Amino acid sequence: MAEMPPPSPADATAMRPEAPPEAQTLRVLQAIFGLLAAAFSVTVLALGRDLIVPLVLAVLLAFVLAPVVVVLHRLRVPQVLGVVAAVLLAAAAILGLGVVMGRQAGSLTADLPAYQQTMAAKLQSLRLGELMQEADAALRNLRQMMGDGLADRAAPGAAEMPPPVTTAPAAEGGSPLAVIGSLAGPVLAPLATAGIVLLFAIFVLVYREDLRDRLIRLAGSSDLQRTTLALDDAARRLSRYFLAQVALNSLMGVTIALILWLLGLPAPALWGILAGLMRFVPFIGTFIALVPPLLLAVAVDPGWSMALWVLLLFLVAEPLMAQVLEPAVYGHSTGLSPVAVIVAATFWTFLWGPIGLLLATPLTVCLVVLGRHVPSLGFLDVMLGDRPPLQAHESFYQRALQRDTRELSRQAQRELRAHGSLSGYLDAVGLPALALADRDWSREELSPERMENVRAEVSALLEGLEAAPAPGPAQVVCAAGRGPLDDLTAAMAVRALGAEGLGAVALPAEAAAPDEAGAAWLCCLSVLEAGNTADGIRYLLRRLQRQFPQARIVVGLWQAEAASPLLAELRLDASGETIVTSLGELVALSRARPVPGP
Repeated sequence: MAEMPPPSPADATAMRPEAPPEAQTLRVLQAIFGLLAAAFSVTVLALGRDLIVPLVLAVLLAFVLAPVVVVLHRLRVPQVLGVVAAVLLAAAAILGLGVVMGRQAGSLTADLPAYQQTMAAKLQSLRLGELMQEADAALRNLRQMMGDGLADRAAPGAAEMPPPVTTAPAAEGGSPLAVIGSLAGPVLAPLATAGIVLLFAIFVLVYREDLRDRLIRLAGSSDLQRTTLALDDAARRLSRYFLAQVALNSLMGVTIALILWLLGLPAPALWGILAGLMRFVPFIGTFIALVPPLLLAVAVDPGWSMALWVLLLFLVAEPLMAQVLEPAVYGHSTGLSPVAVIVAATFWTFLWGPIGLLLATPLTVCLVVLGRHVPSLGFLDVMLGDRPPLQAHESFYQRALQRDTRELSRQAQRELRAHGSLSGYLDAVGLPALALADRDWSREELSPERMENVRAEVSALLEGLEAAPAPGPAQVVCAAGRGPLDDLTAAMAVRALGAEGLGAVALPAEAAAPDEAGAAWLCCLSVLEAGNTADGIRYLLRRLQRQFPQARIVVGLWQAEAASPLLAELRLDASGETIVTSLGELVALSRARPVPGP
């Protein structure tokens, strides 16, 4: 009586039980509470701007000065004295920049009438002056027509009504104390904010160890080793990044100021400081800093050479900083995705105005670092970081589902260069992607149409992969299992062996042995875990043993984890077949061909 094959896993798979209503209600409540928490946080940030902004500035200043304080401590300077010295040095530098900017702006304001005449002459030479005059005349006519229409609709005696009489301010409004208060208010408010920032920065630097311990307690003291390592790594990375960014932006500001001074542009220090500050805003900051000096160059120079030199200076300086110096100093840019930078700049500017624009990137970098070290905040790294949101095999599977043939080919070229061999690429990307599809199919989450899309795209990709021709008769037979994607895994194994110069041939499930496989000494049963069972694999092994009695039988249980129940069950079998879980192992096993006896 013929041996009957065991039932396929697809027939034996039961429908997944639906989640209970309580679990669904809990997920909905969690989503609602998450939205409420986000709305509450945004409200607190907006309403508490006057208190939160100085705190944020102080923390960022502490990150910048932390390496300086550490160096002073290594030089045997007392901690408190080193912190005060570092903060006072930073305050002096900031105050000096403010004084320079004020003086430069004052001298520039005095010369503006002469620059306006030069600008008017240039516009006239370009015949833009006439266009502006015509536009101004059209606007005056429109206002006059609108005024006449409103006057016709008004009451007849409305035009004869006397203008309203304004009363003089109260006597106490013009008192000396009120005048002093109105003049001192705009000056004292920034000074008070600066004092609060410096005071907070001193406290953060002096008590940074105590603050770190409190953060460890809040983050979870049950795993002190991981929490301490994460916080130390985050603080070290942020300190180095912010200090390097300040140094590089200062270097760019000084360079811009010196070159503008050599070009003869007025107030070069002002534009250099502006360029250094705006580099804290990636992508668009430098272009924002370009506009004022470019317009001033057009107004100052009777010709166009100065404006062209200024434009060329910024167009060369920004790529040089972003593509050469920044990667050499602290790696690839900010670690943020371009979309995250734009969204963060818009969000923080909406909340805090211009100061939010300058703080957007540092704050977002802090959030990304927290997301990389705190598991509960991992979504921040996914949303804001520049690391790929999908792993290579997940991207492979997603592109195959979408029938994105071009992107699949591009990814294959990139990953082949990264892994250096076809077997390495298929082990890291191709087989894990097929395992995802096989798992979704066994759970009945993948429709037949989608499965056909995956099969078609993977088959086309394998056809495009170059492999070395088989040297003579096939040495290895890659037999497919009964799973829905096992034939593709066998085709991948054949391609990987061929790329290594090993002759191999694919054998469909339960098919007769081809003529070119008669001299094969190794037979690999190629299966995926989710699409097979132990009984089905044993049945196929007995069939292969009868087909290839002279060959060594190997089970390729691709992508099986060490704790796989199927792998453990097969290892308990007394048949003694070798089990490999990667194409690299199969290639190494195929190279170790036994020497025939005498």
